[in-house]
Amino acid sequence: MEYLAYDYPVLGAFWTVMWIFLWIWWLVLLFRIIVDIFRDRKMNGWAKAGWLIFVMLVPFLGVLVYVIVRGRDMGEREIHHARAQQEAMNAYIRDVAGGPAEDVDRLAKLSELKSRGDITEAEFQRAKEKILH
Repeated sequence: MEYLAYDYPVLGAFWTVMWIFLWIWWLVLLFRIIVDIFRDRKMNGWAKAGWLIFVMLVPFLGVLVYVIVRGRDMGEREIHHARAQQEAMNAYIRDVAGGPAEDVDRLAKLSELKSRGDITEAEFQRAKEKILH
């Protein structure tokens, strides 16, 4: 037991870590491709089934061919999905933050009118109360 470190050379440890890294990288790539197959709305069910069977039965060749044939579209779909998630999150934040965007616009215009001197402080307060309630 005390000679275990001497029995396992540094280069062996390096190759072990390298193979573990490559295996994890391979799994991440495989699952990203499977998610991309299901995410693609332009592909019909038979095409999706065909790609899945190809990727599952001949994994290395299937992943390589998928990345070559559909790699560019895969990136575009990922960008589109990220943008859609960002827009949904922004809409949710606007809803939770309170009030529709129209109220904010009206208050900004009202404040601008007051700063230019077109309305008095009393008129500003009345209009503000009307918008907020």
